[in-house]
Amino acid sequence: MKRYLLLLSVSFFTNVCVAQQKTKVSNTTSPEKTSIQHNLTDSALLDLVQKQTFKYFWDFADPFSGMARERSNVTDYGPELAATGGTGFGVMAIIVAVNRNWITRDTAVRRLLKLVKFLSKANKYHGIFPHWLNGETGKTIPFSSKDDGGDVVETSYLMEGLLCAREYFNKDNPEEKQLRQRITWMWNDVDYNWQTRGGISVLYWHWSPNNGWAMNAEIRGWNECLITYILAASSPEHSIEPDVYNHGWAVNNNFHNGKKFYVYTLPLGFDYGGPLFFAHYSFLGLDPHGLKDKYADYWEQNQNHTLINHAYCVDNPKHYKGYGADCWGLTASDSYVGYSAHSPTNDLGVISPTAALSSFPYTPGYSMQALRHFYFDLGDKIWGQYGFVDAFSESKNWYAKSYLAIDEGPIVVMIENYRTGLLWKLFMNIAEIQQGLKKLGFESPYIK
Repeated sequence: MKRYLLLLSVSFFTNVCVAQQKTKVSNTTSPEKTSIQHNLTDSALLDLVQKQTFKYFWDFADPFSGMARERSNVTDYGPELAATGGTGFGVMAIIVAVNRNWITRDTAVRRLLKLVKFLSKANKYHGIFPHWLNGETGKTIPFSSKDDGGDVVETSYLMEGLLCAREYFNKDNPEEKQLRQRITWMWNDVDYNWQTRGGISVLYWHWSPNNGWAMNAEIRGWNECLITYILAASSPEHSIEPDVYNHGWAVNNNFHNGKKFYVYTLPLGFDYGGPLFFAHYSFLGLDPHGLKDKYADYWEQNQNHTLINHAYCVDNPKHYKGYGADCWGLTASDSYVGYSAHSPTNDLGVISPTAALSSFPYTPGYSMQALRHFYFDLGDKIWGQYGFVDAFSESKNWYAKSYLAIDEGPIVVMIENYRTGLLWKLFMNIAEIQQGLKKLGFESPYIK
């Protein structure tokens, strides 16, 4: 694990693994059991999984603010621990819920207005929110000793969701107009240029009024942060120049790859692709179909990354119990030794359901095979009040009792993108996003 984290020193899960270990997570309360329904069609099963998972962001949201709680189980930080990025994923899940008539449009707008009003008064730094907020007070909860200020990556996940909401809730009534206006104000305030540290050609992940740039984390690819550069280039008030993307994001020893793994060519990133959330977080809004720049075809990148992950689990070189064609998917999640960034090069025998389920757009047949196994064969062990628990290891006879916002949200959103393309259409049709993509030299069928 230490070797893997050294390789990925500027990636999200480096910080997450450290912080999650410090939370001293309580894992003593079992998730509420939900009965398994038999004889479901594939379509009905997808409906059920999306709807049940959505409840994490609706029923379990912070009652004061509507923010997504970081996780379902209690940590030393208490129940008010709210996740900025997870909240952005949750906003996208709410859009899905409205579109599928699980909740009414007016009810969703009221919840989102409460959220954006809370965020307007919450701590932010040059318009950039911290990784964690107190869901009642809006005060920063430090992610680590020096990470007590703005987190531009988490803020980008939040804005990815809010911009989709601005596009979706387009009615000409006072409530939706106010929602759109407040989101636009928040979007305009995010000072992406500030994160270049005075004009250096790279974005920096963190800044703190107490610790300045002490975290010193340059955001270089390939990892889960492409959305940060796209939004930074798209910003109406604080847009970065293409040089920041080309000489920051795309300049790294682990950016270009080009090698084959299990017959699949991987254009970018670490050998075997790394954890699968690289193919999810940025692409909840970004549609990878036909999305290309001079570095990669992003459909090829994400699909081949997923196919490599699947092929590795089928190959199962470490002979873990349960691995196979119907049980696959390695990504960052809880594990029997704490939070870990699972991948073919960091394989602890832990399967994370979000990995295969959030990959439905890339591998629909393999993902459905995994879903049917998770639900019908393992259901009593891993299915609960908010869908599937975070992870499990059949080799260790270990089944998580936790749900995490950053793992729940992509399940709802990426299954929806597979089924209807809803979030992709919303995000990619935003004028600012199209301008930002063009500025950075991207091609996309959406670009007019």
